[in-house]
Amino acid sequence: MAGMAEIAPVPGIRLAAGAAGIRYQGRDDLVLMELAEGGTAAAVFTRNAFCAAPVLVARQHLEKIPPRYLLINSGNANAGTGEAGLAASFETCRLLAAATGVAMNQVLPFSTGVIGEDLPTEPFAQAIPGLLSALDGKNWEQAAKAIMTTDTVPKLASRRIEVAGKSIAVTGMCKGSGMIRPDMATMLAYVATDAACSRKILQQVLQEAVAPSFNSVTVDGDTSTNDACVLLASGVSGVAVEDAQSDAGRLFRQAVNEVCMELAHAIIADGEGATKQVEIRVEEADSENQARDVAYTVAHSPLVKTALFASDPNWGRILAAVGRAGVPDLDIGRVRIWLDDLCIVSRGGRDPAYTEAAGQAVVEQEAFTIRIALGRGQASARILTCDLSFDYVKINAEYRT
Repeated sequence: MAGMAEIAPVPGIRLAAGAAGIRYQGRDDLVLMELAEGGTAAAVFTRNAFCAAPVLVARQHLEKIPPRYLLINSGNANAGTGEAGLAASFETCRLLAAATGVAMNQVLPFSTGVIGEDLPTEPFAQAIPGLLSALDGKNWEQAAKAIMTTDTVPKLASRRIEVAGKSIAVTGMCKGSGMIRPDMATMLAYVATDAACSRKILQQVLQEAVAPSFNSVTVDGDTSTNDACVLLASGVSGVAVEDAQSDAGRLFRQAVNEVCMELAHAIIADGEGATKQVEIRVEEADSENQARDVAYTVAHSPLVKTALFASDPNWGRILAAVGRAGVPDLDIGRVRIWLDDLCIVSRGGRDPAYTEAAGQAVVEQEAFTIRIALGRGQASARILTCDLSFDYVKINAEYRT
């Protein structure tokens, strides 16, 4: 299990997982999260134009009123399903609202799995009573397992902080292993706290947290139709975070950032078929966007990724990717590239001190850094990625069979 050995329950947050048989048989595939009355929520969603029906519904509901329940299914993405998909998402919300007495728009639906298949709603109707009776604050690991698709391990992280002499918990779970190059967050991520925060503060904190974490990872360059990241605040601790820049706000932001970063690392470690975790750091760029463009070009190069899988220090592939990243008037004589602390490229070619044996020793590690200095400015960026293996192709070739 990724994350801390002990996952802190969050007062005011209860979870349950059950087997609805939506796609998978013999395993949990439906999760219910309950937020205490009076709690608040913030979220970021995919920017994919073909965003899934539950994304449209969840975004619409969240704009109107704080949620009381989140309903998450795995195995079926309910994406590319048109009006029928929207109707199914609304119906799952209606079913839960009827069973709990809350307003329908106090339910946020989420789905992950195969795209283009209609979502059946009967399994929800059958499973909801059992989920409601099983709600418990300690069910984080069970829930994290139930939202998995091609993930091989549940992904969880937790922190406790002291604010004004009181303890606050920040706990999160996520799923994501492939179709990962988010334009907001990961495929699905849920972070909760018992601090009391306005939606405005929560949104600020969430946006800050996803930028260096979920928005800085890539497995394969594919943005999902279903990406969503939600931050819930139950307020049960009684500790109010009213200003993100206050002492309490800084502690809270740090805890949320750390949880999101740990979960993002867990995604890369569990990338479909991945054997390497690689940080790509681009420095001395004209702008952060330029630095990110270069980093993503290297990270998404199939030739670079397959060389990483083979533990082949093929520096020419990295150099070629930097050269086609679209940097205007790139002076290749000023570009330097390192594997960890080993300089492999300088003055437009292989560094004179570089040896193949030294490069091999670096890339044989399970985790290392590719650092690129463009020699242009002061801006920098970093992303996390992984290699491209035989298993990645096998997993995705067989995903629907």
